[in-house]
Amino acid sequence: MARGDAPRDSYHLVGISFFILGLGTLLPWNFFITAIPYFQGRLAGANSTAETLGTNHTSSADTFNFNNWVTLLSQLPLLLFTLLNSFLYQCIPETVRILGSLLIILFLFTLTAVLVKVDMSPGLFFSITMASVWFINSFGAVLQGSLFGQLGTMPSKYSTIFLSGQGLAGIFAALAMLISMASGVDAQTSALGYFITPCVGTVMSIVCYLSLPHLKFARYYLAKKPSKAHGQELETKAELLQSDEKNGIPNSPQRAALTLDLDLEKETEVEPEEPQKPEKPSVFIVLRKIWLTALCLVLVFTVTLSVFPAITAMVTSSTGPGKWSQFFNPICCFLLFNVMDCLGRSLTSYFLWPDEDSRLLPLLVCLRVLFVPLFMLCHVPERSRLPILFPQDAYFITFMLLFAVSNGYLVSLTMCLAPSCRGPKVEVTSRVPGLLTLGTRERRGDRKTRQVLPQEREVTGTLMTFFLALGLSCGASLSFLFKALL
Repeated sequence: MARGDAPRDSYHLVGISFFILGLGTLLPWNFFITAIPYFQGRLAGANSTAETLGTNHTSSADTFNFNNWVTLLSQLPLLLFTLLNSFLYQCIPETVRILGSLLIILFLFTLTAVLVKVDMSPGLFFSITMASVWFINSFGAVLQGSLFGQLGTMPSKYSTIFLSGQGLAGIFAALAMLISMASGVDAQTSALGYFITPCVGTVMSIVCYLSLPHLKFARYYLAKKPSKAHGQELETKAELLQSDEKNGIPNSPQRAALTLDLDLEKETEVEPEEPQKPEKPSVFIVLRKIWLTALCLVLVFTVTLSVFPAITAMVTSSTGPGKWSQFFNPICCFLLFNVMDCLGRSLTSYFLWPDEDSRLLPLLVCLRVLFVPLFMLCHVPERSRLPILFPQDAYFITFMLLFAVSNGYLVSLTMCLAPSCRGPKVEVTSRVPGLLTLGTRERRGDRKTRQVLPQEREVTGTLMTFFLALGLSCGASLSFLFKALL
């Protein structure tokens, strides 16, 4: 069936389904970190959840390092399953991976909600919570990778819709927290309502996934999926990167949002007279082309996760007890971060600056390291070493705004620029040891040879996904050190 014969997405039901599925993939991470005050209250020995949603209990719960552990155990599964994706996706059918992951996530969210009503010792509560965090994010990683595989067969705008749902997951969690705090009911009922919300969201995700085979538009595109189990599943988000080749401009701003576009139809339109088996891209050649951009991505996430939420969730208002103090951290830490991060990511749809050849990109990424001491010197009452140099709330709000916008923009920028990265230039008259040992013959001005080729984009996406997960894990690990330095 030709492209023109493709059915229409009636009432945008497929788009709505993938938006909700995108939202559901990041609910575990966002709902657990946004509820840090609740968990700290339970670990502080408050058997009832009274006054736990909006109050920091850092000192009494500090021995557990909850902020650090919840961050680390949320990010390690992503790194692990990025490494194991090939084996896992070849052995387990797609439906089992997606539906099974959603059901287990629903069960673990339900368990977390039930624990709100169960009194237990802080140590036991911590152990159960950490186990839930590990497993819920492990299955979230499997779910996310599998859904990206499905999106590889869909038009690119559905990938943008899916990623938009992911971007709104943090805002959704922060708003759910604020509504539960402002509901006027007792704190225990408020916490219960908060954790029931992601259960409802996960049920909606299950319904959306089960509805896809019954929608003609989804059936048409999903039926195109080749039989090879994993080669076309993007090696877990492998085609998060695309370029606007129709205009001859790699990653033009009009198409620079993170999307998944395999261009399956375009590949079938132009058939060579003598089909040749494409040469398998070399990981080392691709890595040599994208290493600087990949390093920037690692550093961006390392800086972000080293202080958010481990340090930022400990910051309190300097105005003293009151309503503003109660709502300060949910609004100024979690809601502000997610809104500004989403704004930063959307900016790459309008412009890409600096470009892949500019040395400004590494400079901007390195400058974000300054946010680490800035947040550590904000109003965190529980400290033993460093002074408080920025006690006013305005300082923290300003730092968080710049921190979040720069995170969203630089993450999106590095992912957009990766397919247009070029390897090092080689002069014809020079012989640099080891530079041509990977089988490339590059000449001065041969930009096409040095640029990431179309057949190398899948490897590029896989490598960038790995470096993304590596940066998240490194940042979560460093958070223990920075908290100890306070």
